[in-house]
Amino acid sequence: MVRITEQQVSESVSMAEAMKLVERVLIRFSEGKAENHPRRRVVMDSGTWLHYMAGGDNESGLVGIKVYASNPAFGAPDFVFLLFDAKTAELLASIDANVLGQIRTGAASGVATDWLARDDATRLALFGSGFQAETQLEAVACARDLESVRVYSRKPERRESFARRMSEKLGLDIAAADSPEQALEGADIVTTITSSRDPVFPGSLLQPGTHVNAAGSNHRMRREIDVDAVRKASLIFVDSLEQARMESGDLLNAAAGGVLEWEAVRELGDMMNGLCPGRASDDQITLFESQGVAIEDVAMAEHIFQACR
Repeated sequence: MVRITEQQVSESVSMAEAMKLVERVLIRFSEGKAENHPRRRVVMDSGTWLHYMAGGDNESGLVGIKVYASNPAFGAPDFVFLLFDAKTAELLASIDANVLGQIRTGAASGVATDWLARDDATRLALFGSGFQAETQLEAVACARDLESVRVYSRKPERRESFARRMSEKLGLDIAAADSPEQALEGADIVTTITSSRDPVFPGSLLQPGTHVNAAGSNHRMRREIDVDAVRKASLIFVDSLEQARMESGDLLNAAAGGVLEWEAVRELGDMMNGLCPGRASDDQITLFESQGVAIEDVAMAEHIFQACR
């Protein structure tokens, strides 16, 4: 068994590679060649939650589980992914998985953008300026040749610092917006990556042809987009329908309000596999609700394990 550090993870996989890995495993999931177990949580009296999620890929012959704990006072300091050989049951690697999760979450939005955004989409509105927002931006920039990015988050100093840092890193025109409305002006791609319990922008402002990545609402108590945004979406995709029905606060709220029928929601892998249609016209609004699924972690872990071994 090998131990792989966060530094080794960051050095082992590029965003372009991560997007290919996520795309391929979601297609295998659609084909029934991969098994995904949604996130489960153990809630303690101390306020600490233990989160765990597992998956296996019959094509690669690997199976694994990611485990992490979180507490409102301390955040989620440690993530670990355990990778096993599905044939021999041998533990192959213990992988520090904070960066792994950051990259694969961004990669999923990048894949959705590549398949669903208009070909001429070049302007991104990004809601959120934390750790996860960095790879969300990087992945969308891999999928489309961005001309401008406007980032909005609640604290001006955070969004301004993010804009400066990421402009230098990616060589893009990135500016901090003073309001959600200013961020949305002219945007044809919108990405949300926050921990908000309330919608971060008015869905009524979405323009025809926009693609939306909602990547932060992975608990039924979180909401990043409102019912207007869900109502306006012609196509709604998720990474796992089973997991979305358990923890997508955006979609659960819309369904409870009678705005959404779950039969209208499809898995991204099915669309990429040709089992359901994708964007059919330039004026459709498309929505990808990303929950972050374990089979994506398995695909990433395989690549990282092989690179480090």
